[in-house]
Amino acid sequence: MSAPDELFDEAALEAARILFARKAEFMMGAVAMDGLPAPDLPEVAFAGRSNVGKSSLINALVGHKHLARASNSPGRTREVNFFVLDDRLRLVDLPGYGFARASRTEVKKFQNLGRDYLRGRPNLKRAYLLIDARHGLKEVDGDPMDAFDRAAVSYQIVLTKADKLRPAAVEDVRRRTEAAIAKRPAAFPRVIATSAETAAGLAELRAEIAAACEITEV
Repeated sequence: MSAPDELFDEAALEAARILFARKAEFMMGAVAMDGLPAPDLPEVAFAGRSNVGKSSLINALVGHKHLARASNSPGRTREVNFFVLDDRLRLVDLPGYGFARASRTEVKKFQNLGRDYLRGRPNLKRAYLLIDARHGLKEVDGDPMDAFDRAAVSYQIVLTKADKLRPAAVEDVRRRTEAAIAKRPAAFPRVIATSAETAAGLAELRAEIAAACEITEV
């Protein structure tokens, strides 16, 4: 697993830490494009399979246990949920995919909402596609990557639950993932391995988000 200080200097890491330690709150959940908030703040979006740990990662990034609500029932997130950080940027939780317990019509409806958001959001600075480090990229992950590529949305792969593997195994899946996305046009070339449990990789991810949103001062 690459160390954060190999990519960001101490000042950038500290500025990102301070930014994410500031007030974070739930803003709203949208069920249709006409219900989205005004595009007046930079946004980063989180996507991934329904059991990949999106809520846990968002909570860990901002140091809140219950900001984003995790569910024991995969596929419960059927809205585009917006969280505001320090009144300077928004973290956006997109509907999960792969294990939703809903009818096919309903699944298509809320997953299409996520795709419409990606295509039509001018203030979206980057999307983060979460992948369980224990499993790596699966066939089901191809659809969202294709959607990012078609929408020309810059996206970065974030491995979750890295604490469940030995460091050498995490590094292996990270390198294999980087190789797998090398030819995808919208994929950011660097893959980050994280753990919401141990905080591994979170400092680096915070700095990546701050850089993507061009927030350099706090």
